[in-house]
Amino acid sequence: MTGYDTLAEVYDWLVPDELLTPEGSVAAFAAVVGALRPGARVLDCACGTGQLAVGLALRGFDVVACDASSAMAARALGLARERDVGIAVAACTWEELPDRGLGDFDAVLCAGNSLTHAAGSRARRAAIAAMARMLRPGGVLVLTSRNWERVRADGSGLQVADALVERGGRRGLVIHAWTIAEGWDDPHALDVAVSLVGDDDGSVATCGERLLFWPFPADALDADLRAAGLTPWSSTYTPDAERYMVTAVLRSRPGLDGG
Repeated sequence: MTGYDTLAEVYDWLVPDELLTPEGSVAAFAAVVGALRPGARVLDCACGTGQLAVGLALRGFDVVACDASSAMAARALGLARERDVGIAVAACTWEELPDRGLGDFDAVLCAGNSLTHAAGSRARRAAIAAMARMLRPGGVLVLTSRNWERVRADGSGLQVADALVERGGRRGLVIHAWTIAEGWDDPHALDVAVSLVGDDDGSVATCGERLLFWPFPADALDADLRAAGLTPWSSTYTPDAERYMVTAVLRSRPGLDGG
């Protein structure tokens, strides 16, 4: 079992309302999507339930999606079939990408907080390098992340949502418990639970999972991108931002394209 296999069942309760549809998910990347050529090849790494991948396919792009969680990959494939779009979906890790016969993508997206699950700085660099290998020269890598400086500054603690979240007529309470380690490269933990409340009898059914993560500051991510042969292009990072997005361009493939 990999991370999110258990949470896949209740993942919709963890997603903001505006990202619950393919259309809403792709709208969040409007600037990136608008810069792609019609019919561009796009790889959605860590695709989760497939909202972004299906949204991209609905916009006419040639989409491949993958996730390390087989349960998430299954949900993504189910959504693609539900919306009648043809996308290839695979359950695989970043490290396995180069062996999947993929490549020459115009864009590779790694949305959400996926990259933080790479087990430390060396694994994070390996993951970024694997994604960079999927790009054609001139292709763009798009990453989104929490502001981990803020998370570490807040320290360990319990966060209980101040309101129930309703999805498909069912209400759930979302709970996060953070365990912040001493060093940046030490394993941190996030316990996530969704307690679903029964309307008729007030019963509660809870689904939860412990997720390990290895946070990183924004300047470390910049260095990681450069180490993979990518040129950072844009960033929405500010010290006060809760989340941010970075883009980086592959100028050439070192050793293959004169780089």
